[in-house]
Amino acid sequence: MGVDAAQLKKQAAAYAVNLVQSGMIVGLGHGSTAIHVVGLLAEKLKSGHLKDVIGVPSSYQVEEEAMRYGMPLKAFDEIPVIDITIDGADEVDPQLNMIKGGGGALLREKIIAQASRREVIVVDETKLTPILGRRRCVPVEVVPFGWRSQAMFLESLGAKVTMRRNADRSPYHTDCGNWIFECNFGPIERPHILAEKIKNRAGIVEHGLFLGLASDVVVAGAGGIRHLKRGEGGISPSDFGKEF
Repeated sequence: MGVDAAQLKKQAAAYAVNLVQSGMIVGLGHGSTAIHVVGLLAEKLKSGHLKDVIGVPSSYQVEEEAMRYGMPLKAFDEIPVIDITIDGADEVDPQLNMIKGGGGALLREKIIAQASRREVIVVDETKLTPILGRRRCVPVEVVPFGWRSQAMFLESLGAKVTMRRNADRSPYHTDCGNWIFECNFGPIERPHILAEKIKNRAGIVEHGLFLGLASDVVVAGAGGIRHLKRGEGGISPSDFGKEF
């Protein structure tokens, strides 16, 4: 591609930040995309290009980064409705459905997404896929109590399940104190049906299938920036050659 994925993501984040207007409440996702967004928003606030923008972080990591930049923040409980959220994704399909949660904040990210008037997803073109699950596992957040039972249940749905662990092999804990299973379902033909089955299980808190939530997907690639909008055909397979 000539430009690495990190640089492409930063270009897409810059485009998405231009969608923010003064006076908006902005949901801040998690991970490297959110870090780019925080820095860019802070620059615009400092220069006066934006005013009265308040961020609502979806993770402690992003909250700390925003505080370091001096960006005004409020807790989500103080702001029940968010004007626009900018976040990343691990996979995006032609219907703008996504797999998210690679960074471990999927529960809070989904809560923020569902409360947002506009959910803008920033990716580089390597995250585009003809079908979810082709290259990425689905993160599933579970309570520690009864975790073996939940692993067996997910295996009964066809997943190869591994627990996400820290470097010392202890279970990874989310900001909410839960654990995460990485569930390899392979290509997911009917994600809505799978999502319903997973969520109906007691002990499973949330899953990384983000379906029908993205209003916009900003894609950076070697050919430049593309802005895809829900209701405008999603991603056309013919646009991406062999990728589809």
